[in-house]
Amino acid sequence: MTTAGGEPTPSVTDATLTDIATQGIWRGASLDINPSVLAVARALLAAVQGTGPDAALPEELRELAAGVRQRAEVTLPRIATAGGVSLSAFSIKQSGSESRPVVIVPAGWNPYGWLPFVFGYLSLAARGYHVLAYTPRGIGTPGLVSTSEGFIDVAGPVDWADGSRVIDYAEEHLAPSKVGFLGLSYGSGISQLVAAHDRRKRVAAVAALSTWGNLATSLYDHGTRHVEAVRLLIGFTGGEEHEKFDEPTRQILQYFRDGQNLDRVVEWGTERSPETYVGITNERRIPTYYSNTWHEGLFPVGEAIDTFEKLTVPKHLNLWIGDHGAPEGTGISGVPTGLPFPGLLTPIREAYAWLDHHLLREADEVPAWPVVNSQVMFTYKTAPVVGGGRLITTPARREPLDSWADATVSSEAWYLGGNGGNGDGTLSDKPSKGWSRSFTAGHETAATAMDEIMATGQKEWFGNPKEYRPAAFERNRLLLWSTEALAGGRRIRGSAGIRLAVSVEAGDAATLVAYLFDVAPDGSARIITHEPFTATGLTAGTERTLDWKLQPAAYDLPDGHRLALVVNSRDKLYAFTGVPDSTTTITSPAQGEAVLELPLG
Repeated sequence: MTTAGGEPTPSVTDATLTDIATQGIWRGASLDINPSVLAVARALLAAVQGTGPDAALPEELRELAAGVRQRAEVTLPRIATAGGVSLSAFSIKQSGSESRPVVIVPAGWNPYGWLPFVFGYLSLAARGYHVLAYTPRGIGTPGLVSTSEGFIDVAGPVDWADGSRVIDYAEEHLAPSKVGFLGLSYGSGISQLVAAHDRRKRVAAVAALSTWGNLATSLYDHGTRHVEAVRLLIGFTGGEEHEKFDEPTRQILQYFRDGQNLDRVVEWGTERSPETYVGITNERRIPTYYSNTWHEGLFPVGEAIDTFEKLTVPKHLNLWIGDHGAPEGTGISGVPTGLPFPGLLTPIREAYAWLDHHLLREADEVPAWPVVNSQVMFTYKTAPVVGGGRLITTPARREPLDSWADATVSSEAWYLGGNGGNGDGTLSDKPSKGWSRSFTAGHETAATAMDEIMATGQKEWFGNPKEYRPAAFERNRLLLWSTEALAGGRRIRGSAGIRLAVSVEAGDAATLVAYLFDVAPDGSARIITHEPFTATGLTAGTERTLDWKLQPAAYDLPDGHRLALVVNSRDKLYAFTGVPDSTTTITSPAQGEAVLELPLG
């Protein structure tokens, strides 16, 4: 048996759902979707179309599909847009004469378009919504029913116009009482941008999951290009670059790769940023729900928080452990109630509750929510499982806030110091001047933000954060400073700041990547946060003072642990600018001190 799109109908078992619930939606070292997610999606698609056996599904999924099929019509329309481009869509139209809202779901950036999250669409339909999911233009593998025509506009003006055309289609075929948008990743940015630009102001609420606020700073910030994220995304469209992007977009991508004409790249990214249009969103009073993750590899959390803080509409921000799509992905892809740990489905349930309140007018708990709910990193409790790894037994603690700015209530200064030799430096509460420390630039080290984008953070979400061993860090290729064991620990809340002086032996540029670690008494460590900075226009042998902020964090440093600052020159996530194998020297600024400003809550 096959789906109407011709894909084979797989058999889905409880083991399939357990795989999603314990491993997540991403699979492998290179960016890909867990095959179990696709198996559930294809089986559900066949079930609601009546082209596959219900017996291929576990009971809860079978009942979900049967319930939707009984009270709604499921179709796979093509939606015509400007230029004759046809968008693939998945439509659920509720039966009866009662007027109902529609939730429109632009698909994320993946080679399967809307397909992976059929479970999410059926879940929305079971709550009483019409549903219209669609694949943005250019996304998808040729030949799949869920693939759309055209070139990828990367959430640009053409995608905004397409979104309005999708609303037109919904009004014509579903006659909704209200229009809401829900998007994960790429779809989350498109959701916000369509809401801000629809000329008829028809979007009544937005839920933006694993979202971005400023695409420009997601790609390029502190003078540093985020090359690995862009490389992975270009390879995850469902086709070759020349097939998926028009010539002007390919030129932008080439500028980015070459590190040339970056002002053009920034202009292009800024046009595609919800932050650019926050004034319109505020004027239209569009209720907006955000979620993001502390160790986000595609859309760093800081830019999302900055945009959220500028919103004056009814709003809510959830901050989670992990990386892109991990918290929300399980709940939208196929796990009903058989949970491996408590709290697994909270992220998607709260997104649905937001829509229920603003579209269905449900008298739910949403009005009592804090504006920000911040999950404190790694405060969950875990237990070992057979075969290795750990399983969460108690979810991580969440802290309610009226705004993210309220998370930081004070700060303390930790001064960088030398030690007169080749060993590690110190972080002390006493200023230290007249020292310098050097390392060889241009090499990746064991001090890295993550092993793989999305995969490392997904393991964090499931209770298995990456363990570091600072004693094994390559001291000739990085520098490390550490406090003594801190009695009482620290409540780190906010963005740590770094000030230091740098000089290079050769060339006129240097990339520095700063990492903040929690080092336990046994020598193991966990990463708290990090951020790169690239300085250009340097003169060899001449010092320049640099200041930058690390990504925001909510982290409880335990009693007796040490805080460690590491600075190297290269991380696989970022472009390296400098002369490989040359010497980079860090010193205390002539007019001030080298310091780590630690935000406390």
